Amino acid sequence: MPNTTVTSASVDQNLALAKQCSREAAIAGFKAAAIGTVASGIPTLVSVRMLPWAKANINPAGQALIISTVAGMAYFIAADKKILALARQHSYENAPDHLKDTSLEGTGRPHPGFFRP
Repeated sequence: MPNTTVTSASVDQNLALAKQCSREAAIAGFKAAAIGTVASGIPTLVSVRMLPWAKANINPAGQALIISTVAGMAYFIAADKKILALARQHSYENAPDHLKDTSLEGTGRPHPGFFRP
């Protein structure tokens, strides 16, 4: 087991990194939600005004539900993808050098065992 010590500085550094990552994820989610709102709002509002079926069956609450559902989904999907990407990046940066080497040199095989060209 490696000898690791937890200091106040390392805890503060990790907390600052977590806050920065969550802020970046929130911004990415907000941008995706804004794009999703426009991308779903325009066709929804146009179809309610031009298509007889939509005009008869989709009331204003339904329109708002369609638009807000797309915006919410876009927010959470984009934020989750950003968090995962940042977690991968930071875990790779903090990994020991022997784990960073992902090449197959020295293994005696040109491909992993599960991949047979």
